[in-house]
Amino acid sequence: MKPEENSEPKPEQKPASNISRRSFLHKSFAAGGALAFPLVVPGRVLGLDGAVAPNSKIILGAIGIQGRGSQVLGAMLNEPGVQFVAICDIQRKQREAIKNMADKHNNNKDCATYRDLRELLARPDIDAVLIATGDRWHSMGSIMAARAGKDVYTEKPVGTCASEVQAVDDTVRRYGRVFQVGTQRRSISNFQTAVNIAQSGKLGKIHTLHAGIVRPGGGRQWLPEQPQPPKEEVDWDLWLGPAPWRPYNAGYVAGGWRGHDDFDSGFGVNEWGSHTVDLCQWANDADNTTPVEYWTEPEKIVCRYANGVKLVLDFLRDPFGDRSPQYITAMGTCPVRYVGDEGWVETGDSGNIEVSSPALKAELLSLKRAGAGTDPNTHTSNFFQCVRSRALTNANSRTMRYSHLTCHAAAIAWKLNRKLTFDPAKEQFVNDNEANRMLSRPTREPWKI
Repeated sequence: MKPEENSEPKPEQKPASNISRRSFLHKSFAAGGALAFPLVVPGRVLGLDGAVAPNSKIILGAIGIQGRGSQVLGAMLNEPGVQFVAICDIQRKQREAIKNMADKHNNNKDCATYRDLRELLARPDIDAVLIATGDRWHSMGSIMAARAGKDVYTEKPVGTCASEVQAVDDTVRRYGRVFQVGTQRRSISNFQTAVNIAQSGKLGKIHTLHAGIVRPGGGRQWLPEQPQPPKEEVDWDLWLGPAPWRPYNAGYVAGGWRGHDDFDSGFGVNEWGSHTVDLCQWANDADNTTPVEYWTEPEKIVCRYANGVKLVLDFLRDPFGDRSPQYITAMGTCPVRYVGDEGWVETGDSGNIEVSSPALKAELLSLKRAGAGTDPNTHTSNFFQCVRSRALTNANSRTMRYSHLTCHAAAIAWKLNRKLTFDPAKEQFVNDNEANRMLSRPTREPWKI
């Protein structure tokens, strides 16, 4: 079964590390079974051309799971026909916590643990992986997994810079893998309804899209150096991965990496915008392009598409308290608003939908209140359905590419504090070398895209 989005012949797939699969398997079984794999028939054995057969189990592994990753994995564990068999994490305590979670769910002791993702990705029985590391590993982990023949569900933002986002999409398409980014609002009913209203013509011609984001921030300061723990407890070198080296501090590993530019893709624009800008792209039927102009105004970043539609990234005063401007006070987190010549619609994580037209209000009375915008269940189900069918997911690598490029371009305009022009076809700024240099970052050896 050939992937729908890729007509290019698939290259020979090589191991994701310098450990060959044959030697790795041999050493694992020779070690008395300590790393021996569960006797599970992989889905691809019963499928065609990399697809998982409809009635076979999907064999799942995960990389870097805590916090949000645990919520997503919990949804995946309850998915019919999915068997979770392996966890990789640089922290011993997290490996053991997820193993206990999986073994309790599976009623056995079979979940394998790994410190190095290359060992997990070398397993030929694994069909798909969940990647929920910090931002610095999302792109590299996704690329390595795709090259190893795995389908990928990764948390967002996918890349710390534009070039990483491009590389993920290029690799996923080249290797014919199913890919879902964790922008789960594309699979939640109130956000789907708002987009349908915007695209239906009932608001007239759409002229402005509003995406709520947190005010951008960040910095390059270092936390104080602390004694580095044993590698089996916390593998600091692997935690850093492709990010620049700096001395160990337990605060980074505990989640304090946010706000540090070397590790963070940009909490304000790229973290929140990966959701809300993505929804605005969808409402504008712009999943295969980006705005062409970007500039800053007080408490907002404004973008303009080639069709004249404006995208406004509104800075929220407090993502968990008061809202600004007033029109998003009742919408909860990740608010969006679509405005046309004849009316508007807005929604957010509250599940509420507000519209300007009495006629539309009457239509909405028949809709049930949606669940929380953070609920991953429908999104993970969509991923596994597509693993079986090889169809495009709701948040596939192509839509991710352009929504993330939009976020990165907007963030660069904010940092430089000047108007920028962007060419969506060439995916670079026009006549601005400084801005174009900010589209990529160097990576630390040996982690090269």
